[in-house]
Amino acid sequence: WRMEKASRKNTKEMKQPTIEQLHHRFIELGYKWFPFHVVAIRSKANVPNKFDDLIGFVANDTVTWHSGTTNAGTYHLNNPSRVEGTAMLKEGQYIDAWQLGKHKGVYDALTQAKSVTVYRDGDKDSISEVTNVTENGYFGINWHRANENAISQNVDKWSAGCMVQNDPKQYDTFIKACSESGNIYFTGTILNEWL
Repeated sequence: WRMEKASRKNTKEMKQPTIEQLHHRFIELGYKWFPFHVVAIRSKANVPNKFDDLIGFVANDTVTWHSGTTNAGTYHLNNPSRVEGTAMLKEGQYIDAWQLGKHKGVYDALTQAKSVTVYRDGDKDSISEVTNVTENGYFGINWHRANENAISQNVDKWSAGCMVQNDPKQYDTFIKACSESGNIYFTGTILNEWL
């Protein structure tokens, strides 16, 4: 019974902040507010290999939220491509750090255009977590989607540290909004769940 209750708790969806709540949080943290920008909120639950985070975009006075992940899947966490460990984008605001490009040269995405800061998680315990090891640089930390044709349930190999949406239709809305924003560069803000 205890295990079932814990698992139900872990799969509870995160509360989606209103535009007012989000704007207030930006003010509290001293972040800049732009007419169009992208945001991700990392869940407290941090369920391994699940799309339990929020990814959204702000367009003027509206915010649109989608499901996604800011954490690598268990495959990449347990098989890091670097000795220091798998990347997890550090919370914070990255001004003009992305631009429209092709993820892995294949489809439209927001691709890294400036240096960002990542945590390096090298303990291979299937859980993406904050560590004392950080690194600044260009790591191909993109905002992209998982499966092109179906809603993905598990992160698996879809993320090695990128912000990834699991619903292709929601992702199409996201990338269309980015394309139509008129922005050349995009500011992305990573928040920890606070509501």
